[in-house]
Amino acid sequence: MRSLFAFCVGAALATLSLHAQPVPEKRAGEDGADPSLAPVADVAGLPRVLIIGDSISMGYTLKVRELLKGVANVHRIPENGGSTRDGLAKIDRWLGTGKWDVIHFNWGLHDLKHWMDNKLDLAGPQVSPVQLYEANLRELMVKLKQTNATLIFATTTPIPVGSAGRQSGDEIGYNEAARSVMKEAKVQINDLYAFAAPRAAELQLPNNVHFKPAGYAALAEQVADAIKAALPKR
Repeated sequence: MRSLFAFCVGAALATLSLHAQPVPEKRAGEDGADPSLAPVADVAGLPRVLIIGDSISMGYTLKVRELLKGVANVHRIPENGGSTRDGLAKIDRWLGTGKWDVIHFNWGLHDLKHWMDNKLDLAGPQVSPVQLYEANLRELMVKLKQTNATLIFATTTPIPVGSAGRQSGDEIGYNEAARSVMKEAKVQINDLYAFAAPRAAELQLPNNVHFKPAGYAALAEQVADAIKAALPKR
């Protein structure tokens, strides 16, 4: 009986331990089906660009690549970039050993989300509270700076009221923390939040952090313009 009791207690503690760890949200395209995640071959002589980001960046990657055709080789990480915790675990693999001229990057939406029992839930804790988010960004900046690429940070896009597992307005504090880090690191900012917020009803899905096709196309133009402007500086 004592052995059975000990086993049950141990199993219960193990279950609680698992629930205490934020589990990554199921990410669109992680199975490799999303065309934005497909690898691309370099065109010789063109500068190399890397996009790091979550499903929002996946939504604009193909259009950015189209807009910069003949101007730059536009690569992206082969998955949803998730939170800064994911970034710290995978950044070396994502950067690889090749030379990057420009890196356009973002984290935030997966850091500020509330997660409990393996799903989005406002009753659960945030994956990375804002102080941890800021600390993680500082650590990631060390890695990104080592590439000697021109770095462009994209602010986290708006969270509409009613979005699952996320509190509208939290992105403002996370963007302020990120601005502080980028100012210290002397990294330019592509303010996608300021671009999208006044047009949220037009560009975003209702009660959803994701965008309509026209919204992704508009974001792509902003991203492509920022990257193109950075290329002559190399």
